[in-house]
Amino acid sequence: MPPGGGGPMKDCEYSQISTHSSSPMESPHKKKKIAARRKWEVFPGRNKFFCNGRIMMARQTGVFYLTLVLILVTSGLFFAFDCPYLAVKITPAIPVVGGILFFFVMGTLLRTSFSDPGVLPRATPDEAADLERQIDIANGTSSGGYRPPPRTKEVIINGQTVKLKYCFTCKIFRPPRASHCSLCDNCVERFDHHCPWVGNCVGKRNYRFFYMFILSLSFLTVFIFAFVITHVILRSQQAGFLNALKDSPASVLEAVVCFFSVWSIVGLSGFHTYLISSNQTTNEDIKGSWSNKRGKENYNPYSYGNIFTNCCVALCGPISPSLIDRRGYIQPDTPQPAAPSNGMAAYGATQSQSDMCDQDQCIQSTKFVLQAAATPLLQSEPSLTSDELHLPGKPGLGTPCASLTLGPPTPPSSMPNLAAEAALTDILPLKDEHVAHQFLTPDEAPSPPTMLAGSPLAHSRTMHVLGLASQDSLHEDSVRGLVKLSSV
Repeated sequence: MPPGGGGPMKDCEYSQISTHSSSPMESPHKKKKIAARRKWEVFPGRNKFFCNGRIMMARQTGVFYLTLVLILVTSGLFFAFDCPYLAVKITPAIPVVGGILFFFVMGTLLRTSFSDPGVLPRATPDEAADLERQIDIANGTSSGGYRPPPRTKEVIINGQTVKLKYCFTCKIFRPPRASHCSLCDNCVERFDHHCPWVGNCVGKRNYRFFYMFILSLSFLTVFIFAFVITHVILRSQQAGFLNALKDSPASVLEAVVCFFSVWSIVGLSGFHTYLISSNQTTNEDIKGSWSNKRGKENYNPYSYGNIFTNCCVALCGPISPSLIDRRGYIQPDTPQPAAPSNGMAAYGATQSQSDMCDQDQCIQSTKFVLQAAATPLLQSEPSLTSDELHLPGKPGLGTPCASLTLGPPTPPSSMPNLAAEAALTDILPLKDEHVAHQFLTPDEAPSPPTMLAGSPLAHSRTMHVLGLASQDSLHEDSVRGLVKLSSV
């Protein structure tokens, strides 16, 4: 050891290990960027979104595709097999009018199916908790007691008492004329009904497009059916009825489809015309909310008392904006603690390095104890090096331990530890030979056994000790054995 006692210790340095990185290969200075998510990606209702949230539909869309197939196939057959003959024999305006009706039907259908029907946003946890406190105060119950479920609130609209029902799913009191759709799992403003044929709910924001769809589809169905029959009659006058059917088999398929669908479509259009004229919804009409059977004073508070005004309000009024903002970005909340999985990954990434550090410290502590035991009490006495130490099975230059006259022998309890340490030295390679040795003062070091105080080997030496840091018991036994060995 050089003078000053601090030279070799400068080589023993410990580097700080970062445990904050999320993966072993990730640099602590590089943070992974989290892409901003849109609201439609975490929408709680049972809906499907397309085109980055621009298209919103219900999950059950099988009947909607059937509607598309029926319209496209029937119209396609009509334009391919009937319109060429009718344009020549009657007028070229037939395919033009048919094309206008077809595109109007498809436009209103897609507008109804792909739009937000008027979904009401659900209450946030803070809003729901505030509403619960208001309900507790209104019911006069304490926070610790039993609270009956909230039911309704009453508001007055145009002199008519209207009940607002509480939605346990959305945690809100639904506004007037709103209802919760069980298929889409959403509260819809001015809810009319859920239509599987369009694959969406029908509410405040898409009702006018639904009405224009069924009304234009009624005209298109009647138009195709009428001119298909006209086509068959004209051909039958020239070549007979059977020959006319053979010449245009597609006309037969078109006539069958239109015949069975025209009644339901026309009937549905008439029913919704009645609802618009009276400013009602299908839900209200089925439940009989404004029926006179409930009382003479029961009336519809939403009707303007004029059929023309009611129709203008339903078909020409302004369209309210969407309340759910499905394409908006989610605002970042308060930073949350790291997930347990990330913590485990970080621990696994540094566990081996920590074990190595603990092992080095343990070995160095063992060397400190040995150096303290080997500190010469009399500076005039020479010390032996590791080459002069004779171990069983190892050739040495010094005198064997058996030839020394030391008085009482070493207690037998130290021999197994000596053999174990010698075997461990044979198996494991030497570690950290370059680490400098530190010495303790005689006051800090434990004194050797009195019965071996006169041994020349008591003022010994620097030895390399190896052990597994994870096995504490092995280290303790090894330290005791080597201290006794150094005192022999």
